[in-house]
Amino acid sequence: MNLPLQHLPTTPVAMYRAIVGIGMLCALLIVGIYQATAERIAENEAQALAEAVAAVLPTAQVLRSIAVASDGGIADVDASLQKLPAFVGYDQSGKLAGVAITAAGMGYQDTIQVIYAYSFSDSAIVGLRVLQSLETPGLGDKIETDPNFVANFEQLDVSLSAAGNELAHAVETVPNGSKEHPWQIDAITGATVSSEAIGKILDTSAQQWVPLLVRHREQLIGAPEPVEN
Repeated sequence: MNLPLQHLPTTPVAMYRAIVGIGMLCALLIVGIYQATAERIAENEAQALAEAVAAVLPTAQVLRSIAVASDGGIADVDASLQKLPAFVGYDQSGKLAGVAITAAGMGYQDTIQVIYAYSFSDSAIVGLRVLQSLETPGLGDKIETDPNFVANFEQLDVSLSAAGNELAHAVETVPNGSKEHPWQIDAITGATVSSEAIGKILDTSAQQWVPLLVRHREQLIGAPEPVEN
């Protein structure tokens, strides 16, 4: 409805009050919507994470949430309170099945968050899922859908050096079709930046986690009390 001109704010003070009032109303609406949807969003994110863990660690029946401790070791944590938790998986017999590790880094447009599985027996990354990505549709988002790119993570070598404090070979992304070594990632043609981002994310994360996990493997052997997966 159009207001008569005499009812519209005409003085600077009146206009300021009107703007402040509208701003406060908008802020209240935003806060209200956030509070109303925050729980549902958190539930959806937790469900998506659980499904991703199950995808990269399919034999895991029991999970144990861990993070890097302040002393540089490994600590049990509440995964919901951690930004990038890891999940130790145990099979039905209680045997160590592997570790699902969340990691993140900058892509072409925004942060890419992934979860990957580390296998102690293979000394390799044996599965990867993208948890969050805003990469360019049709190009960068192929990191989630391109079967040849996904195949890089069926057995990506992250074995340790003789000293055991770093990877023997850094994870690296190479031009499409030029992969020669098991620690290399064959990039997606036309999505080099996104492909390289995945390589950097995995290298940074694995350089931290793999030496730590191998060093504390004995601490991880033996499943905790059964917990719903």
